[in-house]
Order: sequence, then structure tokens, then C-alpha cells
Amino acid sequence: MNTDNKDLSVCCANCGKGEEESSSLKACAACKMIKYCSRDCQIAHRPQHKKECKRRAKEMHDEELFKQPPPAEDCPICFERMPTLRPTGSKYQTCCGKVICSGCMHAPVYDSQGNKVAEDKCPFCRAPTPNSQKEHVRRQQRRMKAGDAKAIHNFGCFHRDGTDGCVQSYTKALGLWHRAVELGYFNAYCNIGTAYLHGRGGVEVDKKKAIHYYELAAMKGNVVARHNLGVLDMNACNMVRAVKHFLIAVRSGYTDSLGNIKQLYLNGIATKDDYTKALQYYQEYLGEIKSRQRDEAAAFTDEYRYY
Repeated sequence: MNTDNKDLSVCCANCGKGEEESSSLKACAACKMIKYCSRDCQIAHRPQHKKECKRRAKEMHDEELFKQPPPAEDCPICFERMPTLRPTGSKYQTCCGKVICSGCMHAPVYDSQGNKVAEDKCPFCRAPTPNSQKEHVRRQQRRMKAGDAKAIHNFGCFHRDGTDGCVQSYTKALGLWHRAVELGYFNAYCNIGTAYLHGRGGVEVDKKKAIHYYELAAMKGNVVARHNLGVLDMNACNMVRAVKHFLIAVRSGYTDSLGNIKQLYLNGIATKDDYTKALQYYQEYLGEIKSRQRDEAAAFTDEYRYY
């Protein structure tokens, strides 16, 4: 049936059956542009639609991929933006499962009566601080059994590295990271991507899968995965895409991405506007994470440096 003069948003792209004739029109799952009244019609129309469908599906994917991702959660005590990169900028509390910024870890804590809380207690839940690494790991085990996705991810890292009493096993690490993702800890996608990039944990090297998992992590705000995508595109000479990835990573304070944009600018690949934006984004990031309390903590010890 000729559908050239029909509105394909309200009728089947193959047979022309409209909304008034069928309540079961389904959009093409890949491109969302056209609809079909049945699977048979979709299959029949596939040769005609395939090329345009792939083009639009790729456009939609890139639109989603290059959106500015959601920011990380703020510190639950001071409500300031959490430092993104340095592991010393925040700390995971194995007592309550909260991630607390370095400034609040260092600052004195007072109860509702204005009394100073002992320094050896969690600034969020007031539980005593673990007195040994063994106790720290034991608490994480309890958090893991309770379904804490961050603790599950951490034990995946312990098995990857063979530390904290865990037998080195990349296979076990991969299983834990997948479980962490299922529970909402999307940063684990980045580690899964790295496993496929290098062929670890019983999986073969698969660059396509590595990129897939890096993209999932990057779209959820993982800045390391975002930077890695930029590097992969740069190595493949996809320079426009690489610069886009690096600019998004710089907005989250990733200095390696800033350095790459600078080098691409010096090599005549990135534009002056790209480099200017990168510098501006990095300064904006610093302005959002800096605080007097965090600066005091960083001055006290390098263990609290946050940028």
C-alpha cells in the first residue's frame, strides 16, 4: 500500500493503517520515528527503512551520550558538591554507608545540644571509628550482606587486587561489579568496561563491549569512563568526539582531560574556543567544590587533599 501521503507518526509505515483503525501501533524500537501495526509489517518494511533507521538511532544515541551527566551527590553533612576525583577528597563510612567529604571528616562535630562529639566517631551516624583495617573490612562485609551497592563494588575491587583478605580473582570481581550495577551503583560499569578492554576476568578482549560499558558509566556521571571514551576516540582519530568527551570530563574536574585538550589545541586539532571552554569549566568546578572547611582539612594533612 502506498503511504507516501500519509502521516507516518499516526499510521503504519507499511500498510497505512491508522490510529483509528488500530490501537496497537508500535513505534520502531531503534529510531522511534515511525510506527507499525504488526511485526509482519515491520519486517516487510525493513529493507526500505533500514538505512534511515540506523542513521536516526545513531543520532539519538549521541544526543543522549553527550548530554551533561547528572552531578554526583552532595556531601550529606555540608551539602556542598562532592569532590569528584581524588580518593582523599571523601571517605566511604563503613558504619552507615554514607560518603562524606574531607572537610566534614576533619571538622569538629557537635550534637543538637552544642556538645562536641568525640573525634573517633562517624560525623554522620556517631558510630565509633574502626580501630583496625580488619574491623573496617568486617564492617564492609556487613554492609555488603545488607545489599549496600558501594560495599559490593568495593569488594569487587578487593578481589581484583587481591587485597583486604580477599583472594585475587577478576572473575569474582566482575560478578560483584555486575551485582553492584543491578543495585544502582553505576560507577561499576567503568570497571566492567576496563575488563573487556584488556580481556580480564575470563572475558576476551572486546573493544565494542568496553565502549558500551564505558558509555553506560559516562552517561551516569563517571568521569574516568568519560575520559577513557575520549582517549579511545582520539586514538581512532575521531577528534571531534574526543574533544566533546574531554570537555564533559573537565566539567567534573578531570585534569588529564584538560591536559589532552591543551595538547590537541597546541597541535592545531582542538580550537582556541575549545581550550578556553575547558579552562573555564575547570575553574567553575573548583569554585563549586572549594570551601574553607575543606581547605583547612587539606592544609592539616595530605590525606584530606581534594583537588
